[in-house]
Amino acid sequence: MRSDGPADGPRAGPARPAARPRTSREVALEVLHRVDADRAFSGVLLRTALDRAGLSAVDEALATEITLGTLRHRAEVDWVLSQVTRTPLGDLPSRIRAVLRIGAYQLLFLDRVPPSAACSQAVELAKQVGHPGTARLVNAVLRRIAASPIAIPDGGGAPEGIALRHSHPAWLVGRWMARFGSEETRALCRANNAAPPAAIRLNTLRGTPESVADALERLGVRTVPSALLPEGARIVSASPDARRAAYAGGWYSPQDEGSMLVGRLVAPLPGETVIDACAGSGGKTIHLAALMENQGRIVACDPVPAKIDALVRQCARTGVRIVDPRPIAAAHLEAAVPGGADRVLVDAPCSGLGVLRRRPEIKWRLRPEDLPGLAARQLEILEDAARAVRPGGTLVLAVCSLEPEEGSEVAARFLGAHAGFEPVPVTGWPPGAGGAPAPAALPAGPGAALLTPHRHGTDGFFVAVFRRRTP
Repeated sequence: MRSDGPADGPRAGPARPAARPRTSREVALEVLHRVDADRAFSGVLLRTALDRAGLSAVDEALATEITLGTLRHRAEVDWVLSQVTRTPLGDLPSRIRAVLRIGAYQLLFLDRVPPSAACSQAVELAKQVGHPGTARLVNAVLRRIAASPIAIPDGGGAPEGIALRHSHPAWLVGRWMARFGSEETRALCRANNAAPPAAIRLNTLRGTPESVADALERLGVRTVPSALLPEGARIVSASPDARRAAYAGGWYSPQDEGSMLVGRLVAPLPGETVIDACAGSGGKTIHLAALMENQGRIVACDPVPAKIDALVRQCARTGVRIVDPRPIAAAHLEAAVPGGADRVLVDAPCSGLGVLRRRPEIKWRLRPEDLPGLAARQLEILEDAARAVRPGGTLVLAVCSLEPEEGSEVAARFLGAHAGFEPVPVTGWPPGAGGAPAPAALPAGPGAALLTPHRHGTDGFFVAVFRRRTP
């Protein structure tokens, strides 16, 4: 799981009109049903549904809040629903289950929505997707919650209590408590349940960060600088049309600050040969090109042709000219760059447990038994990519996860099996911006560090840096 932000950023054209008028709650219902029934991901679904609906900016914001808020707080919502109905949620059709969650989330968490509106709109949704009996069930359940609000128990310091109160799986909370302690775990859960900032990377191929921010301001996109790195910023205000125009013009790319900091850790120099071994749709690739000032060569690889196509579009939009896109897997990298690369980035596929604030459905799907298989794949890709590093060159591993199986244990296994590589201390990272020191990354083993949402305001990342020894 990569954490660069949307593959193609804001919707590039005007929203297509829907076949009939749509509401914020209908959009939320469509997305939540498909996340539940089809195990789809909310981000792409939500953008597509909003495109079709043609809602106002205010209604788009409400649809987004209801959809992602319901997913973030699902454990709390489901617990409250279980107190007022004898029908287990799992026995209900997916769409009716989603209707109940939408209504309960608004009653429990959205003060600006009147309880009467939350109930009546949910009943209307139930009439559309259910039958008179399920509509009566929805009406009765939600009116009980509205009439007598139910306090969610704090649960003390036990993992199960924190898991319920902060809507995370108990198995994950237990792991974090063992590593970070209860207070840090609560803070991490709270950060995961908060909406992330609208982080963007300013395209420094167009000018200095300050001049690009000024250009965005003239286009109607107001930003504030990142405290973590110079090219980072956060959008404070902008109309959808202004954002689309500035994005299409190549002035910025949506990208989490943690993802940007991975590029900073690779630290490529102009004129070097760099490999992005798991390039995906190119978020980190085009950042590396900007750091290299469009001088040198970046071999960007991904075995999925559609992702390579998206990467090519990103290069054209942002003015990147030094990327050599390859639809190949990491096993073929050594042949792709004879003599080896100066720097190789392995932004490996992972659980995505570091990006729960953006993709909250992940926490309800993943199980601890999934982690060893993911770690084995990460180690395989890392070993394949390592063969393409020249003597004296740098290899960087990044995963958007905080779990040791996918981070420190993979790094330790790699070092244990490859005496030709040594760890490189991670110092001065994040670099900070504007003269203010940034919070230091957490040490995570030799040459390794962690970024966490609650300490750094970024997505969660594990990174490790290795150098190939010179014979």
